[in-house]
Amino acid sequence: MRFFFAAFFCLLLLTNTSAQLHWTLVDSLYQPLPEGVHVYRTEDSLDGKPNKAFYVSAALQDRSLEFLADTTFNRRLTPEGFYQKNQQPLLVVNTSFFSFTTHQNLNLVVNDGKTLAYHVHALAGKGNDTLTWRHPVGSAIGIYKNRTADVSWQFTDSTARYPQALQYPIRPFKDSLANHNGKTFFAAAALHQEQGRLPLTPTSWKVQTAVGGGPVLLQNGQVSISNNEELKFAGKAIQDKHPRTAMGYTAKGELIVLVVEGRFPGKAEGVTLTQAAGMLQQIGCVEALNLDGGGSSCMLVNGKETIRPSDKEGQRAVPGVFMIKSLR
Repeated sequence: MRFFFAAFFCLLLLTNTSAQLHWTLVDSLYQPLPEGVHVYRTEDSLDGKPNKAFYVSAALQDRSLEFLADTTFNRRLTPEGFYQKNQQPLLVVNTSFFSFTTHQNLNLVVNDGKTLAYHVHALAGKGNDTLTWRHPVGSAIGIYKNRTADVSWQFTDSTARYPQALQYPIRPFKDSLANHNGKTFFAAAALHQEQGRLPLTPTSWKVQTAVGGGPVLLQNGQVSISNNEELKFAGKAIQDKHPRTAMGYTAKGELIVLVVEGRFPGKAEGVTLTQAAGMLQQIGCVEALNLDGGGSSCMLVNGKETIRPSDKEGQRAVPGVFMIKSLR
């Protein structure tokens, strides 16, 4: 009998911590919306903590929808600024990590098949390693001309027309070179990989639109966070709760854009990367990745905010966004 109650308690605990969130369709709050786009909201608690999140689903094969990215040069704009700059698109959401000093995107951005921003592939060493550089491969979500989506890891080089992509993460390597081209990068990276990851055979990633961030959260429908490979967050930081922005796609061909409100104690505390991955998995994503979060997280639908940005000033200015435009 004691074993029965212990087993029952463990099952109950597991059920409570992994319970399905209830998402409410809130299209009526963001009209007008085309047939292929829907907005969902949840305020269900997550692991006993207050939670508030939204996601937009958009049919990738809907030819009345355009999937676009935009960047700035030597400055940043709020999502509202990008909304006005781009003739009021249906959706605007923040994407890439960026430098506050140079205002540059630090991840891949592609629009209309043209690379507008590149991943950073060299991280300067510290302390006794000041003369060394660590070299990760960043991730992005891309949409092809045939309107299928893909999450992969890419080496980006301004001398190459297309990013060079792998469909699996690889170990970063360390050396004394600040810069590599695609050929020398993958040759050096191959020396540090497990046998199951060799040979490294990247392919040209000929996507029409792409936005980067990281780490990847889902692969093959399973939670698989590639933070150790992408070197995005140090230590146990992936378990810190923050506002989040993430994107993925489902097997049914729906693009999913998720934002989670956070940093409002007692109202909306944010989620860990593990929790964000679980949310996307529950929604039905096959692959998904994290984008810049914290004070940058903001999604507009028809110019109207979904989550409340966490910065006290309101929307944070960013150098790059992902957009959906309706041609109807």
